[in-house]
Amino acid sequence: MAITRDEHIRRCKQRALEYLNRGDCANAITSMLSDLSKHDETRELGNHMAPLGLLYAINQDFRDCRRFIEGFRTDE
Repeated sequence: MAITRDEHIRRCKQRALEYLNRGDCANAITSMLSDLSKHDETRELGNHMAPLGLLYAINQDFRDCRRFIEGFRTDE
C-alpha cells in the first residue's frame, strides 16, 4: 500500500533532521531532496526547491537548513 503525501513528507523530514542533528548540513538537504523525488506527489516540489536547499547546504547555514526542511508542510 502506498503511503500518503503527508506521511511521505514526515518521513523525509525525519530522516533529513537526523543528518542535521549530527551536524551534517549537506546530507540533510540532499536527503530531503532525494526522498522528495521518490513520491509522485512530492517530486515536483523537491525539484523546484532544490536550488534554495543546495544554497543553504553549500553555505553550511544550519539555521536555514533546518527552516528549509521543517518548512515542507503537511495537512496535519
